[in-house]
Amino acid sequence: MSAADPAMPPLTAKPTGAEAADLGGQADASASGRGAPPLGTTFQTPLWHKVAEKIITFMALTAIAAIVLIFLFIAREALPMLWEAEFAHEVNLRDLFFARQWNGYDEAVYIWQPVGSVPKYNVIPLFVGALKVTVLAMLMSVPLGIGSALFVALYAPRRVREVVKPMVELLAGIPSVVLGFFALMVVATWAQDLFDFRFRLNAVVAAIALSLTIVPVIFTIAEDALQAVPRSLSEAALALGARKYQVALRVVVPAAIPGIAAGVVLGFGRAIGETMIVLMASGNAAMMEPFNMATSVRTVTATIAAELGEVAVGDPHWRVLFLLGVLLFAVTFVLNVIGDLAIRRLQKRLTAT
Repeated sequence: MSAADPAMPPLTAKPTGAEAADLGGQADASASGRGAPPLGTTFQTPLWHKVAEKIITFMALTAIAAIVLIFLFIAREALPMLWEAEFAHEVNLRDLFFARQWNGYDEAVYIWQPVGSVPKYNVIPLFVGALKVTVLAMLMSVPLGIGSALFVALYAPRRVREVVKPMVELLAGIPSVVLGFFALMVVATWAQDLFDFRFRLNAVVAAIALSLTIVPVIFTIAEDALQAVPRSLSEAALALGARKYQVALRVVVPAAIPGIAAGVVLGFGRAIGETMIVLMASGNAAMMEPFNMATSVRTVTATIAAELGEVAVGDPHWRVLFLLGVLLFAVTFVLNVIGDLAIRRLQKRLTAT
């Protein structure tokens, strides 16, 4: 059969490198024409993504605006004490924060006694009481919460973890009034029988009940922080011969310190702002004994809750209660800022950034 036979297809030469590149470019161009975006371009953001972003931004700004408006409302009710003649006639601003020797007293005292022939509005015993209960509650709840988080995250079997973690977190759902009633009826009796307290309701009883509300907060955040530590760190430490407790205390816990510190800060804010538990279980006596934990106390939140509904609007007592709200808001804000700065500093040191 000859080479000129029409039945045979013509022989084609293999394309050179330049021709192959040209053919590949044509294939890419044809593929891009079928719907693939050209190189260097991006897909257009869907409309619903933009709408969702706007909604989330609006909700965040609304939350911030609500906090600012609440503070402005409280400040609006408290600030008139600076220029009202009625308030100046009944209350001296210096007496709100410094001791004074009242008629019938042998020495200058800090005292909160708003009802009487001569009202006494010194706020220091209220803040001392709040600090006593909060510090005691934190001393109880921080070791318990962090220890429980370590056990659940690092030591507990899976089945135990699935039972213990939901049970601890369920404590956060118990109403504070229920815990206050439990402390009033049960914990107070147990504590008095065990420690022979002079006062049945005191700072210790209130702190025990208050710690039950703080433990779930610290436990949840600390356990999440411990679980977020990369397993490669603990596996590397175990491979180097470290024991499990050494891995937990020297590797996992230092890596999770920022998250644990955040849980402690949130727990402190939860404790200092609690109302019903301290109202029912603290005894509500504004006694100025900072280092005696067995005496009754009266906190800022309990005072506002118990007395605000009994005073007339615009009365000097009304102004002082709103001043307590302003001071409590300011103290909580400052403590949160300090805690946030400490957490950022820890995170910066641990991540070397």
